[in-house]
Amino acid sequence: MVQIATANTNRDGTGTLGTGITGGTNGTRIIRIEAVATGTTTAGMVRVYIDNLTNVRLIEEIPVTAITPSASVEVFKGSIVPTEPLVMPSGYILKFSTHNAETFNVVQYAGDY
Repeated sequence: MVQIATANTNRDGTGTLGTGITGGTNGTRIIRIEAVATGTTTAGMVRVYIDNLTNVRLIEEIPVTAITPSASVEVFKGSIVPTEPLVMPSGYILKFSTHNAETFNVVQYAGDY
């Protein structure tokens, strides 16, 4: 899991990014990625990147809706489940950003080959 909170409106892999898992020796298959807010959210995005140690590329966005959590309203939760196997080669790194300055815990479900 990685926690992100710094606003980054860039889609080109620059700016502040949270660092997630790194591809294992034989590669790592990404099964699911979940973003869970820790409080109130406004409309925006959580962005998912792959860093191949030369370039950082945007691969997916999780749309965030405006939610004010309370005793009867849960926080924002969004996820990505790849329809095709997403296998990161050895050494590649998943990275994340949030469009707005809001805190998210990003959980990565994966397995090494």
